[in-house]
Amino acid sequence: MQFEFATAGRVVVGPGRSSELPGMVAELGSRAMICTGARPERHAPLLESLRLPHVVWAVNGEPTVSSARGAMALGREHGVDVVVGIGGGSALDLGKVLSVLLTNGGDPLDYLEVVGRGRSLTRPALPYVAVPTTAGTGSEATANAVLKSVEHGVKASLRSAFMLPRVALVDPLLTLDCPPAVTASAGLDALSQCLEPFVSVRANPLTDGLAREGLRRCGRALRRAYQDGSDVTARTDMAVCALLGGMALANAKLGAIHGFASAIGGIADVPHGMACAALLVPVVETNVATLRSRDPDSPALARYAEAARLLTGDPGARLADGIGWLRETVARLGVPRLADFGLRPADADAVVTRAAKASSTQGNPVQLTVDELHAALAGAI
Repeated sequence: MQFEFATAGRVVVGPGRSSELPGMVAELGSRAMICTGARPERHAPLLESLRLPHVVWAVNGEPTVSSARGAMALGREHGVDVVVGIGGGSALDLGKVLSVLLTNGGDPLDYLEVVGRGRSLTRPALPYVAVPTTAGTGSEATANAVLKSVEHGVKASLRSAFMLPRVALVDPLLTLDCPPAVTASAGLDALSQCLEPFVSVRANPLTDGLAREGLRRCGRALRRAYQDGSDVTARTDMAVCALLGGMALANAKLGAIHGFASAIGGIADVPHGMACAALLVPVVETNVATLRSRDPDSPALARYAEAARLLTGDPGARLADGIGWLRETVARLGVPRLADFGLRPADADAVVTRAAKASSTQGNPVQLTVDELHAALAGAI
């Protein structure tokens, strides 16, 4: 057996630990750039506590090549030497892009996969501190970032070990004001990012342990966090679940859920987390049916059954019980269908073609045919 494992240089977790951010940033640089979501005022107390000069770039929606160019220009203008991302996956991803491109130079399309030139990043990034305010993407522990190229109608990644944050600062109290819809989409994204690496063809002993713990925490906390956003214990479990999922996916790959989500994001205006939430049950059902038909001795089937026990908390749960738990959770959390975001059946061919080639799909526990991919997608539209 051979595998590697890499994650953020330092991981700091716990309620209230965002108070340590000013000291961390001051140790890493003298002039900071802060990437936040569309409403930086949400983080006013945290920003005001910083002890060094800083500029703020707000990300409105998911990050694009254009927004990355604008952030880079502002960062160069102010001579920043440390970057902080405070927000959901969009803000954290753009922070990673900014930290590595300010040292490597050039344009985002020079390094972007699929639609760009795919050049390697050869220089270490500026120190980067990732502070998630949603419990979903796990971007604080991954070595890639996703940008949308509007001109190409595609979402693609920049990827390098240099993009791993210097510090992942996970304070569950920062997620308390997430509205229910965000809690739902982010939480189901976090769940899928523990489940997919657990059944991935590239799973390894380290990612297995992380995924198991993430699934266990999600099973006992996701519904509670959705029902009562002030439940600090549930919020803490989900924040840790997201972190563990990020660590797992960065080292064991994902699967068809995220392969679809990447493809859909370039065609329709579907938020990433919501796409994963809508696709969760249809893809799991398709994978299980395909494995039973084509590879009934696959260890992935035993993994899905173990995930059922972890999610339900029932040591006697079977695989079907796990799928039932997933279906009930998606319903309880009010996840809409992809058609509600404008994805049409007429888009299916384009989505399937892109999903089949997506990097995430290569980790799926079984190679799905075009017809099987269509069946999974139809279950989410």
